[in-house]
Amino acid sequence: MKFAIYTLGCKVNQYETQAMEAELLRRGHQLVPFEDRADAYIINTCAVTAMSGHKSRQIIRRAQKQNSAAAVGVCGCYSQVEPQAVEALGVDLISGPSGRMAFLDELEGLATARLESPSPQEAPPAPGTPRITVGNIMSTRTFEELPSGGLEGRTRAMLKVEDGCVNFCSYCIIPYARGPVRSLPLARAEEEARALEERGYREIVLTGIEISSWGQDLKNGQGPADLIRAVCQAAPHCRIRLGSLEPRTVTEEFCRQLSSLHNLCPHFHLSLQSGCDATLKRMNRKYDTARYVESVELLRKHYVNPGITTDLIVGFPGETEEEFSQTLDFMERCAFTAMHIFPYSRRPGTPADKMPEQIPNAVKEERARRAAAVADRLQATFLQSLVGQTIPVLFEEEKGGLWRGHTPNYAEVFVSSEKSLHNIEMSVRITSTGDTGLTGSLVS
Repeated sequence: MKFAIYTLGCKVNQYETQAMEAELLRRGHQLVPFEDRADAYIINTCAVTAMSGHKSRQIIRRAQKQNSAAAVGVCGCYSQVEPQAVEALGVDLISGPSGRMAFLDELEGLATARLESPSPQEAPPAPGTPRITVGNIMSTRTFEELPSGGLEGRTRAMLKVEDGCVNFCSYCIIPYARGPVRSLPLARAEEEARALEERGYREIVLTGIEISSWGQDLKNGQGPADLIRAVCQAAPHCRIRLGSLEPRTVTEEFCRQLSSLHNLCPHFHLSLQSGCDATLKRMNRKYDTARYVESVELLRKHYVNPGITTDLIVGFPGETEEEFSQTLDFMERCAFTAMHIFPYSRRPGTPADKMPEQIPNAVKEERARRAAAVADRLQATFLQSLVGQTIPVLFEEEKGGLWRGHTPNYAEVFVSSEKSLHNIEMSVRITSTGDTGLTGSLVS
């Protein structure tokens, strides 16, 4: 059969989509673009904001219009927290963010039966009578292992090592969508990393809903530093890049243990959300700005010119102009190398949605623009600091006549080459900066 998948949301969703793609290809099915006519459509949904839910519903309707006879399966976070809203759209199969192989079995069976049915009377139930397999995610205690990696030809593979979150930040629905912390056992993480290196990947990204919580459920004294060290040693010829870290994970001991690992990328994405202590408290974040700065200073002490990136939410309920100004000042103090900036988006079902002093959209958008201007300037300063250096770059693809890749500290680099550089690491002499990246020349 022909199948197509649309993914919304985070890198974990992307990882799980790649796993489903790999499994369906292994079963002999054909992957087609989502815009094409397919026999089965999968929509892997996101619930992080109300807009994410709206976009999920739009994509479901698009699939139904493209082929009304196709089997349409919906999975992910949105269908976990709002299965009734998905059911109202008349899809065939509804699941959450777990049980992916069983979900594929069900959808494969539905699509195959429709293709093989000699007459409409003998076909399986038509759209409008969905099978719902959404379970109680809060009682889930087992980590679901899925095929790791990516589609063939990719340079970078993702390795999911953790699922779930118990932080319950006031703006976030994810603990209710993903459930409690579940960790991939250390030995299995080593096996997966080793296998990915053997398959030819040159970079592995450790991903999860909250990888700083890795090991909490294992109750054997192992923590994120143990995991990172083990994976680096299991795949010594691969770059190992980390997903988002909670700032409190970064301690003197954490840095001391990991700074000697030659293949750990000096790129650290430390979740921030606000640079104001009063706002962080309303967000129910577990750190303050002083602890965050401590993490940044430790990373710059133990690593040479590390990439330190972050996420920022502006316009959170109750955020005054003074509080926002504190955040702008904090951005300068941390000198982030790149940032993702989001206006706060209300999410029904979270405490923040019911908070007083909601900020008007126009104010949120204006603050996002001001924060982005600071972030752009900080990124430009970081990129300029790399000009004149010779840095290893792992190349991924040709883009606009130039080969594109990334440095270990996650600066984007473009070079000219008549030969293919795909999946090759080369030393590059950085010669200039562009809007968001660097240009350079290959060094023999």
